Amino acid sequence: MYDICCIGHITLDRVVTSTAEKHMAGGTSFYFSKAMRHMDLNYGLVTAIANSEMSFVTDLRTSGTEVIAFPSAKTVYFENIYSANLDHRTQRVLQESDPFTVTQLSDIDADIFHLGPLLANDISVELIRELSKKSKVSLDVQGYLREVREQRVCAVDWKEKKEALQYVHILKADEAELEVLTGIEGIEAGAREIAAWGVKEIVVTRASLGSVIYANGVFYDIPAFLPMVETDATGCGDTYMAGYLYQRVKGAGFQEAGEFGAAMASLKIESSGPFNGTARDVEKKLLGARV
Repeated sequence: MYDICCIGHITLDRVVTSTAEKHMAGGTSFYFSKAMRHMDLNYGLVTAIANSEMSFVTDLRTSGTEVIAFPSAKTVYFENIYSANLDHRTQRVLQESDPFTVTQLSDIDADIFHLGPLLANDISVELIRELSKKSKVSLDVQGYLREVREQRVCAVDWKEKKEALQYVHILKADEAELEVLTGIEGIEAGAREIAAWGVKEIVVTRASLGSVIYANGVFYDIPAFLPMVETDATGCGDTYMAGYLYQRVKGAGFQEAGEFGAAMASLKIESSGPFNGTARDVEKKLLGARV
């Protein structure tokens, strides 16, 4: 029984910024798992990956993460190209992985399942429904709003959204994804619409502008914490959610959990690759910001 179990594909990523080009493991599941590595809770990852990239799984296991890895014919291959200020990126998908199945997850239990689909076919509505019968489901919606057209990633609506979101307790979306999902401009109106579909906690990230959490009819304004240097924004949203869910499992309120996640994401952006710090590092960041 896990406190938190993340379900998602590890990707092979090509990351291009104004200063560097790197090839590395990536995806929600990878960045989320790395961020959870030093947190004091029982965490597990469920992924699917080709044998050619099993070294990514070995790396996670070596660093202490429990990983259940199902075989896939291919590993998802993403190309991420960032603008100079790191707030915007363009993506291409060069290959896709096999989807997860209800059978694969039937014997896995957790207090929270955090779903990180990268593409719309990764995790079915049937699987979301079955997981919701066991515990709370947290969903990063980005994958359902992506359509691959000649390798380029395009923003689209999610046709099954109302059917699926009734089974989701926590939803994470950025501001643009929220508008695509609801067809409504403005965070407050969009979040209220999502809540009407059955979601209990809505987390809306706004990059350098901070984030907003909507729960129980209340909006929580979460500030952004300035990084010492902006190096690599890849995985910042995943790092934020790792911090947020970690705090929620520990019993923290929405404001406290959101600020912890935001500070954790700020620390991550200061270096390439995933977050490599501890909860104490995040607490120091928060303390410094409040002085």
